[in-house]
Amino acid sequence: MVEIALIALGVLVLTLSIGVPLPFCFGAALMVMSLVGGITMKGTMMWGFSQLANPVLLAIPLFILAGTLMSVSGIAASLLRLVNVFIGHIRGGLGVVATVSCAIIGAISGSGLTGVAAIGPLLIPEMAKQGYPRGYASALVACSSVLGLLIPPSVTMIVYGWVTDTSILAAFLATLGPGLLIAFNLSVVNLVMARKFDLVLDARPDLPTMMREARKRTITAAPALLMPFIILGGIYGGVLTPTEAAAVAVIYAVPIGFLIYKGLTFSTFLDACKESGTAIGAIMLMILFSLILSQMFVVEAIPQKMVSVIFEFTQNKTAILVLVNLLLFFVGMIVNDITAIILVAPLLLPLMTAIGVEPIQFAAIIGVNTALGGITPPYASILYMGARVGNVKVVDIVGPALKFLFFAFLPTVLLTAFWPDLSLFFPRLFGY
Repeated sequence: MVEIALIALGVLVLTLSIGVPLPFCFGAALMVMSLVGGITMKGTMMWGFSQLANPVLLAIPLFILAGTLMSVSGIAASLLRLVNVFIGHIRGGLGVVATVSCAIIGAISGSGLTGVAAIGPLLIPEMAKQGYPRGYASALVACSSVLGLLIPPSVTMIVYGWVTDTSILAAFLATLGPGLLIAFNLSVVNLVMARKFDLVLDARPDLPTMMREARKRTITAAPALLMPFIILGGIYGGVLTPTEAAAVAVIYAVPIGFLIYKGLTFSTFLDACKESGTAIGAIMLMILFSLILSQMFVVEAIPQKMVSVIFEFTQNKTAILVLVNLLLFFVGMIVNDITAIILVAPLLLPLMTAIGVEPIQFAAIIGVNTALGGITPPYASILYMGARVGNVKVVDIVGPALKFLFFAFLPTVLLTAFWPDLSLFFPRLFGY
């Protein structure tokens, strides 16, 4: 049966690689499992539909809607102006502003695309005006937007906690350390690379002027700054579940966008709802199909058989971790992060626990690797969106993005896999 599962996965990879729509890709893999493997699909499909009614999954569309509302409401713009007052006059400072702003946006929306949509139109033209190559600016914003998948709350970690029966709060905290490290690495790499650009910098303000401007912008940004504190404080304080926090994010964003920042109008609100509805429909359909396929693997005990097969070749923990990271990186290159987690997490978790990797650490490992798929072709949805928002060709954005990937992301991937404390520090701090 392992051979049938590998054939099904091969069909899935092949159809994805040639551009077949996702539902048909999973349908082809399911047909292989059913016709070649002789597995009945009726019960599994009914189970899959019943799982979509799980209240935990309600957090996903709510966070997507909250992120979309943020991108058009003016919340992101106010945060950007606040951060810029402190480091906007430093060489490379505007690039650091992009990274920090995307990290803050990620702490609110839980989505990787929100940073590009909210920060890109504001910051990419400003960076180009200051002297950054437009392709570089678009690449930095796109790579920084990946932090939305790692800085909690994260939609991908909601899915991981659900499919692996792991605490969602612990999974949130597991990716916090790697997310902060990537933000630091991106800032440092940007500061180094910015030295070769002929930048036109703002005049350095004196301290009283800076503090006066900071105070004024802090007052303006206060409603936006309250948003992550309400959401994260409610979750980690035990007051709100992730689903309730997502609902609060939507409820909070609407009056703030309409009444305070005035970015929301009736027309833009409807457009945001339509855009969110389209994205939510596609995501839930992908969840259904990938869930059915992964459940068929579980029913046939494919994960346990796969562990046995791998252990026949090697039981070396280092070698297995390297192979798992390569597999996750490859999967992230061809499917989106949610699909990758639903499909791969149930398969690999028994192997990880067998070699002594805790499920919470594996949340960080799979989160970091699949997040990379958003900026690694051929999937690279976040990177492609960065190119569209930045109005540059994909070829202009790939080069700088690969440098960020190699110098900022790759060290974090290795440390997440081989230094457990990076992902376990915050969960242990909160008693997990």
